[in-house]
Amino acid sequence: MQSALYVGLSAQVALEKRLQTIANNVANVNTAAFRTDVVKFETVLSKAGPTPVAFSSPGDNIISREMGNITESGNPLDVAVVGQGWIAFAGPNGTVYTRDGRLQIAPNGDLQTVSGFPIVDSGGAQITLDPNGGPISIARNGAIIQDNNEIGTIGLFSIPADANLERYGNSGVTPDRPATAIADFSRDGFKQGYVEGSGANPMLELTRLISASRAFDGTNSMIEGTENSLQNAIRTLGEPGK
Repeated sequence: MQSALYVGLSAQVALEKRLQTIANNVANVNTAAFRTDVVKFETVLSKAGPTPVAFSSPGDNIISREMGNITESGNPLDVAVVGQGWIAFAGPNGTVYTRDGRLQIAPNGDLQTVSGFPIVDSGGAQITLDPNGGPISIARNGAIIQDNNEIGTIGLFSIPADANLERYGNSGVTPDRPATAIADFSRDGFKQGYVEGSGANPMLELTRLISASRAFDGTNSMIEGTENSLQNAIRTLGEPGK
């Protein structure tokens, strides 16, 4: 009976984390290039007693690589990534990768993310433009043309498929394995004047939220039933003559 109580409690811990993850996904349905969080659950088998009991683990958050829809913005400083590549920028503690291609030019000419971090090329060097040099064009391979001169190239990087990603801000990630510069642009590249939207599907996430909420409520009812049964058993055993 007590095992059922502990199993129910472990399920509630796992479901609470799932609810928090889904709620964060819902909150970012309008965040450019946002990658959703998914929770990977595992079953923990306890052999402390004579009969093994399976518990739910709290679960590990995994950042999905599901892409968002690409829409035209008309802004020449916006670039959407075509394929599986990532843009890189210099973060406070090292290189961070993102698919949010909303760029801006700082007063000193540095090409930056919308949050003000320097965009880097394939070699990790920052890119500087002429703030007064007129319109720019960005080719599929990331080459930046201004005043008929190529003045830099936005780096495009590939993150290994088996790399674990840690979130940085809303749309940035840092992998636990080195990313490599992409040199073949037949499949991957940039599309100027477009922006990638959030990878969170609002209807799907709301459906998941409702499902997880109902599962949480069901688990709570099971725990209450188990507690009532335990109390009744104790009360019965405590009666005279029992």
